Amino acid sequence: MKKALKIAGITLTTLLVILLLIPLAFQSQIETILKNYFEHNVNAEVSFSGANLSLLRSFPNAQLTLNDLQVITRAPFTEETLATVKSISLVMPIKELFKNYDEEPLILTSVNINEALLTLKTNKHDQVNYQIFNTDTTEVSKTGDAFVFDIKDYSLRNSALTYIDETSDMTLYLSELNHNGKGSFSAETSALDTHTEANISLAKDSTTYLNNNRLKLDALIGLDLDNDLYTFKENQGYINQLPIAFEGFVKLHEEGQEIDISFTNPESSFKNFLALLPEAYSKNIDAVETTGDFKVNGVIKGMLTDSLIPTFSIAIQSANASFKYPDLPKRVENIVIDTSLKNTTGKAEDTYVDFNTFRFKIDNDEFTLSGTLKNLTDNMLVDAALDGTLNLAHLSEVYPAELTKGLSGILSGNLQTRFDVNAIETNAYERITSSGNLQLTDLVFSSEELNHPMHISRADVAFLPGTVTLKRFDAKTGNSSLTASGTLKNLMGFVLSNNTLQGDFTVTSTHFEVNDFMTPADTTKKSTPGLKIPAFLDCTLHAKAETVVYDNLNLKNVEGTLTLKDQEVRLTNFQSDLFNGKLALDGTVSSRESTPKFNLTLGAKAFDIATSFTDLELFQSLAPIAALLQGTMNTDIVLSGDLTPEFTPKLSSLRGNAYLELLTSSVTPKNEKLLGTLEEKLSFVDFNALDLKDVKTRLDFSDGKVSVAPFTFAYQDIAITVSGEHGFDQALDYRLTLDVPAKYLGSEVNRLIGKINDPEVDAVSIPVQAGISGTFTHPVVNTNLSESVKTLTTKLIEIEKQKLMQAGSNKIKDLLGDLGAPPETSSDTTEASTSAPNVVDEVKNVLGGLLNKNKKQKDSVTTPPK
Repeated sequence: MKKALKIAGITLTTLLVILLLIPLAFQSQIETILKNYFEHNVNAEVSFSGANLSLLRSFPNAQLTLNDLQVITRAPFTEETLATVKSISLVMPIKELFKNYDEEPLILTSVNINEALLTLKTNKHDQVNYQIFNTDTTEVSKTGDAFVFDIKDYSLRNSALTYIDETSDMTLYLSELNHNGKGSFSAETSALDTHTEANISLAKDSTTYLNNNRLKLDALIGLDLDNDLYTFKENQGYINQLPIAFEGFVKLHEEGQEIDISFTNPESSFKNFLALLPEAYSKNIDAVETTGDFKVNGVIKGMLTDSLIPTFSIAIQSANASFKYPDLPKRVENIVIDTSLKNTTGKAEDTYVDFNTFRFKIDNDEFTLSGTLKNLTDNMLVDAALDGTLNLAHLSEVYPAELTKGLSGILSGNLQTRFDVNAIETNAYERITSSGNLQLTDLVFSSEELNHPMHISRADVAFLPGTVTLKRFDAKTGNSSLTASGTLKNLMGFVLSNNTLQGDFTVTSTHFEVNDFMTPADTTKKSTPGLKIPAFLDCTLHAKAETVVYDNLNLKNVEGTLTLKDQEVRLTNFQSDLFNGKLALDGTVSSRESTPKFNLTLGAKAFDIATSFTDLELFQSLAPIAALLQGTMNTDIVLSGDLTPEFTPKLSSLRGNAYLELLTSSVTPKNEKLLGTLEEKLSFVDFNALDLKDVKTRLDFSDGKVSVAPFTFAYQDIAITVSGEHGFDQALDYRLTLDVPAKYLGSEVNRLIGKINDPEVDAVSIPVQAGISGTFTHPVVNTNLSESVKTLTTKLIEIEKQKLMQAGSNKIKDLLGDLGAPPETSSDTTEASTSAPNVVDEVKNVLGGLLNKNKKQKDSVTTPPK
């Protein structure tokens, strides 16, 4: 006995050693087979950290485990990750290890995948990233048939799948995915029993239809591998939360797939209809109270090939149904749904939807929709009709809409329309046939883009082929009122295809405040108000308003044309009464960029200077000194720059020029700092008594500064020329040149003029320069008056000197002339000789007197007072 146990123990130990050693002998060889297989048969970079072979884990089978598998795709999805797998276990009979791998493939009986992340993608060029297996047999090595699958069971645990289709803007996510199946793929006929659980999310065209919904599917699939026939037995799936039972088969043919499947919903409650809706719209349907029935039936039958699809008929029906959400006061009732989706030819373009009836009632208001949608896959044809009345205030009373602000009003109409989608997209109005009327009364709605609720008291719209006529539109918001009429050319395109809204309207208003249409400030987000020109508008507005309030301005009798396109407003022949004169505007305002911009030509005729330069910030900045003037002016301004969120000019960005003409103007007699400082330095000018009539000048502005071209005006007989520049920060840099007659420059100068006693000297003048710096509120004035007086004094002394010299010279000539006269008699010669010294002395006295007098006069001149 002991000997037998000993033999048994030795045998068992030997067997265990063999089971442990065999994998060591075959593991590297199988790992080489795998790498060769991936290299020659997979068009991707496949790697794994190692391959472990065990004869114990799945005894009596062998188990090969690949760890940290990674698949990286090549062009056109260069270096993108297709899959990562923590581990893959491949199970095979032990005898498979002893095959000649160069001659025979390995037979796998089980595959188990753990923690796989798979990303499938179709790009905009309809290329897919998951076709990675080589189809060119010339590229397949003799290891191309390295594996044969004889699966008895398989599993996928704790995994996730993402599918992204850029061509249809669809994304599918499966998370917490667990799937397993049991059966035999090698028997002629068998059954595959599958069980699937996952969380599913589905989004298309920015709409989320499923959001992490729990999915369960138990499916029994009959397998007839010899005939390529797969039969669905005892299956139940889900569409959103709607259970669908289905049966039938799929048979594979060389030319395609033969499909014969029918389905229905096993429950008939109307709540199943709400379950069909995307969760974002159905809300919490568990607590919804419903009455009535709801049925879905469908049959799909025919061939699926490159040119054909199966024919099908899917019907959705409900009668006398209702629903009511908890905590809401009203019920939607008398719901009738009769809709079908059909294809009877097998041609995809012949698929159509028939809305025989869709009707509902809220209180006493009933609404009906019917129509057909054809040619769904190409250029869809729409033929629809709606009729009824809808109280918009009831919407929030029957459905838990997430409306932050109220909505009310009555919508009623009777409308028939027929068009194809291509006509909508290309504005082929001749293929858009609509007729009927829509009427909106007492519509009140609020928006984050409005400072006040908008109240549309009446809107009447008539539909005609190619055009929509706005017969009447009356609205108020805040203090503003609007009345409009006109035509629209592509309302359907705007509603259905995101096209621009084209139209031509006449708009009138008795009172219009721009601030009523500004985006209000959001204190929680610290945002400022603003006005955004809608991108969808392509309209012309012929506007007329009695009063328009913009900032602190009141414009009267406003009239002009506004063209809105591409988030830009073009003003043409825009004019109004302002500041007791006329204002004309032409140009553009654009909000395409984050900072709005403008480019305008502004003409002002006979503006009241004092009022305009007090109330208009732009004028204050361009020529602030004009605020001291009284009278009227004309100006033409070419101006461009940025706008603030309040749609007022940002001064630092202004560029352009202006021509300014003063018609009647005098200085405001008040104690103003700048004028007072000038009078201190130039006391001979009374700046409050200036006459600036007919003054003209040019202003150029850029980089936050205004340059003023030289202009000249007169104060009495003093000519004054002004030039220079100032900044929008109020900094001054101006120059005044005054042509000042000598008589204004002090008593000493006037005494010299009196001594000279010459009319030409009375007209002598000198230029006096004055520089103005500092700011308007703290000006600094410097003059060269002292130097000018000194220069003038020197000039007058020189004139006096020259005049005295000339007078002395004339006297000497007279004396010399007398001395040189011929004697009348010889006796006179003696007398003349005796008198000559007296003449010489007189000449000396005159010359000496001139010289002495000149020296005395020069020494007596003093510097004029400053």
